Amino acid sequence: MVRAIKGTLVECDASIKSIIINIDKEKNDYIIEDLDDTHLLIKDVMVAQLKARLDERLKETVPFVEDDSGSERENKK
Repeated sequence: MVRAIKGTLVECDASIKSIIINIDKEKNDYIIEDLDDTHLLIKDVMVAQLKARLDERLKETVPFVEDDSGSERENKK
């Protein structure tokens, strides 16, 4: 008998996709299907949890950069 699983199509770049795949390797709870280089089908009920895990992983690996767009630098010509 065939079972249907509701999923969400996720589009991301290759670096984020590799992080998601590494997260999924622990328990295979998230990915239904790896479609191509930039698309994954994720279990619909697990999307919010995956976003949280991805945010945690990115905070660990990506250095914090302060936003200096509000700085008062003068434009010298």
